[in-house]
Amino acid sequence: MRNVLNSHAIAGALHNRTALQNPRTRAQIAASAATAGWHDGRGGRGWWRHGNGGYGWVGPLFWPFAYYDVYDYAMWGYGYDDPFWDYGYNDIYAGLFSPYGYDDLAGYAGYLPQSVGNAQARAGQAPAGPAAAPDQLAQMCGEDSRDIAGLPIDQIQQALLPNDAQRAALDDLANASVKAAQDIKAACPTQLALTAPARLAAMQQRIEAMITAVGTVEPPLQKFYDLLNDEQKAKLNALGQDQRSAKAAPATGGSAAQNCGAQAGVTQWPAAEIEAKLHPTEAQRASLAALQDASAKAADMLKTSCQAGDAITPPARLEAVGMRLGVMLEAVKTVHAALDDFYGKLTDEQKAQFEAIGPRRTALSDQPASDQSAPTHQAHVRHHHGVNVAGLIRHFIWLGR
Repeated sequence: MRNVLNSHAIAGALHNRTALQNPRTRAQIAASAATAGWHDGRGGRGWWRHGNGGYGWVGPLFWPFAYYDVYDYAMWGYGYDDPFWDYGYNDIYAGLFSPYGYDDLAGYAGYLPQSVGNAQARAGQAPAGPAAAPDQLAQMCGEDSRDIAGLPIDQIQQALLPNDAQRAALDDLANASVKAAQDIKAACPTQLALTAPARLAAMQQRIEAMITAVGTVEPPLQKFYDLLNDEQKAKLNALGQDQRSAKAAPATGGSAAQNCGAQAGVTQWPAAEIEAKLHPTEAQRASLAALQDASAKAADMLKTSCQAGDAITPPARLEAVGMRLGVMLEAVKTVHAALDDFYGKLTDEQKAQFEAIGPRRTALSDQPASDQSAPTHQAHVRHHHGVNVAGLIRHFIWLGR
């Protein structure tokens, strides 16, 4: 992790605010950090990688750039190749079958006690040894929400030349934007999620915070937009087009619904492996079938929640974000309830086997990236001995530096 984040490519971006405002740059950083320390430092694609190059889970954190993904789409309308619409069923699947083993997670939080046995950790038992400071893991999301790269107020004012009422509404929107980011930051994990139920609980908490954030921003955004005349609205849309031109990643092609729904259900459920590793009883097998049904239902819910066309105004796009997040929350809850029932029927040994399925699949599927868009781990690495890994991750996750 230290070597990757200190490489020329990543370290340069971490200290370049303009570069970090580019969604593709964020995806490349997420991809590099997500695979750091694995397989002799080679950056594999992984079965859990997003189509845009990023990852839904980075270590113990779900949706690392949540605020920016919502903000970029709502304000500038990047479309369905952008990071926000890339989240869906496969992220729930990754929550069930985490690609991270205990040792991998330890790389994201260097303060973890080394005295914990891998088997104990995989079984979901609490780590023994010295307790970490309560806020150490939360630092991954940033220490101060004022560091957030929020609305470009000066740029909007220069483009729209608002009157006093519009300027006051814009200030209210800027304040709401910071409050929304604080809500999302507050939902950062405070402890490692070592079990599938704990990971889905973390997902649920994160999505609930995002929904709260959307509710915070919607009223002031609508008020500001309603105060604009037609010419100002056109200029705001033109400003969004400029932003898209500056930040856009290569188009993936396909319709909006295809790009949003393509990731739903593409990962095969490892039923045969579960049967072979867990040797479930009849009662456990029935509960597993219910979990699979719930998972399929969640995939259908998310696929059908993809819109057929783009919303054309910032308020409409933010409304679409809220609707999508609402469906995601219901999907997670659906799977979570069935998972709790299944997981509760397992012995500790079966739980350990279940938790090992994801890391095992990750190791088997590891292949060098074949496309040019995938981040590479460069040979020229600057070694900074004694670097605080948690601090580096904090800078990677929260971009407003």
